[in-house]
Amino acid sequence: MYGEGETDYEGGIVRINHGKSGKGRVIAGPAIFSALLAISAMADPVLSKESGGSMNNQRLGNIVKRLDARATGQPGHWQLSIDGVKLSVITDEQANRMRILSPITSAQALSSKRLFRLMQANFDSALDARYSIAKSVLWSTFIHPLNSLSGREFISGVGQVVNLSQTYGGSYTSGALVFRGGDSETLQKRKLIDRLMEKGLVL
Repeated sequence: MYGEGETDYEGGIVRINHGKSGKGRVIAGPAIFSALLAISAMADPVLSKESGGSMNNQRLGNIVKRLDARATGQPGHWQLSIDGVKLSVITDEQANRMRILSPITSAQALSSKRLFRLMQANFDSALDARYSIAKSVLWSTFIHPLNSLSGREFISGVGQVVNLSQTYGGSYTSGALVFRGGDSETLQKRKLIDRLMEKGLVL
């Protein structure tokens, strides 16, 4: 079971509980990004020197397990949790596609003003990740060709998806880059990405 304001999903089924407020969850998480990078390359030093072009399900699965030792799933579909945010990683080797996604809230309750704000974020502060709608759910997503994906790009994508989920309803930022000076929230979220990097790769 899951409580008010929480989102749960398993086996492709999404369940969202908004409680009496009707609002989705907003989580202010700590910095994640460096930590993910350092853990990954300790078991796979190639990641620290790679330039992309050799990713497959086996390598991606190894990175997923280093980012979250309790990750579940099988080649082509994994589920993991970073800073309390649940993510799915889905790949198709034949189609050469990879997707990271995390459910945020029901899309049916989104106002036109909120949708407009999401589109603004997709233009500037979401960067490589995106807010998306599918199956009546608002998602935080990162999509990339599988074969050309580097370990750093994947871990960056994980961090950005987590950040977009956590900052929904606030700054709507992936934390990957600061476009304007003085944005302390963006700087804080960049630290999350740096922590994932330290966890996932040896720099």
